[in-house]
Amino acid sequence: MTILVETADPTLEDMSTTTAHHTDTLIIGAGISGIGVACRLRQEFPDRDVDILERRDAIGGTWDLFRYPGIRSDSDMFTFGYDFRPWDELKVLADGESIRNYVNDTAKEFGVDQRINYGVKVLSANWSSSEQCWTVTALREATGDTEIWTCSFLVTATGYYNYDEGYLPAFPGADTFQGTRIHPQHWPEDFDYTGKKVVVVGSGATAITLVPAMADAAEHVTMLQRSPSYVFSLPARDKITAVQRRFLPRSLSYKLTRARNIAMARTIFKTARRFPGPVRSWLLGQVQKQVGDGVDMAHFSPTYGPWDQRLCACPDGDFFKVLRDGKASIVTDTIETFTPTGIKLTSGKELEADVIVTATGLALQLLGGVALTIDGSPADPSDRCTYKGVMLEGVPNLAWVFGYTNLSWTTKVGLTSNYLVRLFKHMDATGTAVVVAANAGDQAIDETFLSGKSGELSSGYLQRGAHLMPRQGREFPWRSVQDYRHDKKVLLSGPIEDGVLTFEAARAKEPVPA
Repeated sequence: MTILVETADPTLEDMSTTTAHHTDTLIIGAGISGIGVACRLRQEFPDRDVDILERRDAIGGTWDLFRYPGIRSDSDMFTFGYDFRPWDELKVLADGESIRNYVNDTAKEFGVDQRINYGVKVLSANWSSSEQCWTVTALREATGDTEIWTCSFLVTATGYYNYDEGYLPAFPGADTFQGTRIHPQHWPEDFDYTGKKVVVVGSGATAITLVPAMADAAEHVTMLQRSPSYVFSLPARDKITAVQRRFLPRSLSYKLTRARNIAMARTIFKTARRFPGPVRSWLLGQVQKQVGDGVDMAHFSPTYGPWDQRLCACPDGDFFKVLRDGKASIVTDTIETFTPTGIKLTSGKELEADVIVTATGLALQLLGGVALTIDGSPADPSDRCTYKGVMLEGVPNLAWVFGYTNLSWTTKVGLTSNYLVRLFKHMDATGTAVVVAANAGDQAIDETFLSGKSGELSSGYLQRGAHLMPRQGREFPWRSVQDYRHDKKVLLSGPIEDGVLTFEAARAKEPVPA
């Protein structure tokens, strides 16, 4: 149902009309997470209305926003892809366009593309206990009109960073630089860097991707890092799966590859946590073989342990190759100031640059900046624990979709989607309309839900945004464990009614006066 009304709300100055809608389940975000959840719900509940609000004008989220050279996944696609729709190529780390196409094709296959409302920025969401529903206020940015959505269940699939701006430190003298300065999150369309001297500031996955992608066309690319990251090479093409497909059905081959890659990733992570010294030696040994004697290993020797931050992967050692060939180089130093012609370092050295790419990371933002309230009172995620990593403490009928940071993001999205299917079926069978993870009491500790042995809190962007994140709990289910095997058991096989979730039957609607 759609209703157009005039609005006189002074807080919505430029909004001339309000459009009202109702749906059963409303998903915020049409990125890889939101599309994954929507498809699973459409699979299992074809008669249930599922709608998506997406601020951008296209499907894909991160994979539509980021357009810098070489943009690719940093997780293998057999685990990054959806469990219900196999990744069919042999690329291990896929490029951004391939991922966009995969997400788009998935949405079309399950009819989800017809349920996406583009160009809609969600401003707030309020749960009404008396009405047993969410009221979501959104802005249609192209027209300035308001959209009011009501729904029985709200799913937040907005990721965890600010789409409007990336993180950019206040570099001294930045305004004096006379060349081109770019943040990868806002890469100019058709930007030509041919024959130019490029400095990439940063040492994370984005920098490791940009350097080899730009090296062939640029005169030279220098990666300027304050501190090193762990970088490892892996095959660009999955040769084992290619052999499997000669003898096995595609569906079985996919399941075997997915299980193998999940097991391998978990083993590496757990081994790194338990035996950081030997794993560090192994990682640095692999780098030494790749770069040879011409590159100082100090540039690849972090001060932290393996998997205190995400490891950076490069397909077929492309990053190491451009270093060996002299097309790119690494400098480990700190910035004293930008100059009209480049960057002056603390050591006194100067780097000439026509282009400076500030691959300095993300700015965290939860729920896409949506103001969450319950009966008009603020419900700040940073004041709450998460329940099994899929719901927020004390917030009714809301799913919190947040992927893994120590494995492919979408492996957790898949578990969350399948848990929601189980939860909805349970509520249908028991005639209940409201579910809430009850108060966690004194469970919350002064850590974020990504901290502890399974987290990666030493990453700069997580440290900067720690005050925004939900709290870590002392014990499960309020403690986020970031462990696939554990979560698979409790989310797919554990009891829905576990003594923590509380359920409420639907209230009878009052008759409308004659």
